[in-house]
Amino acid sequence: MKSKEFMDKDVFALDEKIGTVKEIGIDPEEWKITHLEIELEKDIAESVLGAKKGGVRNMLAISALEQGVARWTDKGLHLKASKDQLHMYLRPVIET
Repeated sequence: MKSKEFMDKDVFALDEKIGTVKEIGIDPEEWKITHLEIELEKDIAESVLGAKKGGVRNMLAISALEQGVARWTDKGLHLKASKDQLHMYLRPVIET
């Protein structure tokens, strides 16, 4: 797959849409993908992160994408994690 095929695709947790892929994070020293930056749905940002507004971006750890933990379909990225488990994979976006 090409990186542009990931952009603006939906991300699901147990078939519930949680957000949309906006960026791919890469460690330039190791030359490996470290995370996907996703824009969370407002209700997900509120319930998982306690955010009070929409448009919240967060980093989805690459460990959420390991074989057997996620699958790619024509609808987007499907994680085998519930909303309650998302805190294990999400990290705040650090602006530089």
